[in-house]
Amino acid sequence: FERGVSTLGQQIGFARELASITEMARRNGAADDRVIADKLTRAGIGLRVMRAHAMRTLAAVDAGASGGEASVAKLLWANWHRGLGELAMEVSGAEALYADGDPADGGLNEQQRMYLFSRADTIYGGSNEVQRNIIAERVLGLPREARP
Repeated sequence: FERGVSTLGQQIGFARELASITEMARRNGAADDRVIADKLTRAGIGLRVMRAHAMRTLAAVDAGASGGEASVAKLLWANWHRGLGELAMEVSGAEALYADGDPADGGLNEQQRMYLFSRADTIYGGSNEVQRNIIAERVLGLPREARP
């Protein structure tokens, strides 16, 4: 439950990151590329889907129902954020290849840090594979995977 609701606060940071990437795309001309524009649009839609899921989770908990909503939320936001990090590198273009940021941050700029950190999102707090198993067993009612 807590993971599903905590994403509401997390989404504020995600929205800022998306806005920063969108602004960078406008500045460097990447937004004129239809593929990039489509990816930015899809990222915005994904953010709204996460918000709707979090609100639905709150309503379900308020009604006394709960299942694997937290695992679904984790899977949604972790994969979305990893994709956003990849999009940041794509929008950055050649600038993504060199570190010219704050030396205190290893020379990485905001987008490079986000890209590298977002890779871990799909691992910590339960890997994507673990989350999928939880969803399969608790939400879909599928049999447990055989344990060695």
